[in-house]
Amino acid sequence: MGYNRSGLFAKEQSVSTNQPAIELEYPESDGRPMGETDLHRNWMIRIIDLLQQRYRGQRVYVTGDLLLYYQEGEPSRYLVPDVFVVFDSEPGLRGTYKLWEEGYKSPNVVIEVTSRWTRGEDVNHKPKKYAAIGVGEYFLYDPTCDYLVPPLRGFRLTDGEYAPIEEHMKRGFVSEQLNVRLCLEASRLVMYDLDSEERLTTEVEAAIVACERERAAREGEQAARKREQAARKREQAARKREQAAREAAESEVQRLRKLLDERENS
Repeated sequence: MGYNRSGLFAKEQSVSTNQPAIELEYPESDGRPMGETDLHRNWMIRIIDLLQQRYRGQRVYVTGDLLLYYQEGEPSRYLVPDVFVVFDSEPGLRGTYKLWEEGYKSPNVVIEVTSRWTRGEDVNHKPKKYAAIGVGEYFLYDPTCDYLVPPLRGFRLTDGEYAPIEEHMKRGFVSEQLNVRLCLEASRLVMYDLDSEERLTTEVEAAIVACERERAAREGEQAARKREQAARKREQAARKREQAAREAAESEVQRLRKLLDERENS
């Protein structure tokens, strides 16, 4: 990997010596909590769940709050995205994400859940590093609506720098990488598939929706059977009425014939 403008991938070439190589340690934690508050942690988990459910069964790696090491031999060079997505990557479990072990596949999308303490880092520092390692799209979401104006922002990498994504017809921001539309509904972040306009759901929500659809289908089948039974009963009742009418008509004919015979005989 060559140099780029920030030198993040620069590797120093050292002269070979007989000294044994020192195995570097890349910690799996930076010692910081997953989220500043329960709300921020819950939103991180929810966004990860939404995207994992979207790409279930595909070669897409979705994770978050994982140390991303971007320069081999430099354990101090790392980022910790709240949520990130890597396409064409195995979705297996990892302790850390080392770019050089992943074929230098940088995240296609990063989403940061911004809080009071992370605002400066999310707005001023992380974008430069994400741009330097080639993160295609970068989104910021403030679930409290206190630290970002507007509370949802999107950026797309263009010529090595992030350019703001324009709001799509006042309906949120389009992620070309994810093929979804991100927007706020009652200050809550929601995502819609651009093709189907279906709302993304978590695994639990998807299971609930599936159960509701199954129940609705069963109820629909039961209602159809009841309608069919009612139709059969109406048909049977109509046949009975028709039979009764025929019998009554035949009885009346016989009565009239009998009456006519009696008059003729008299």
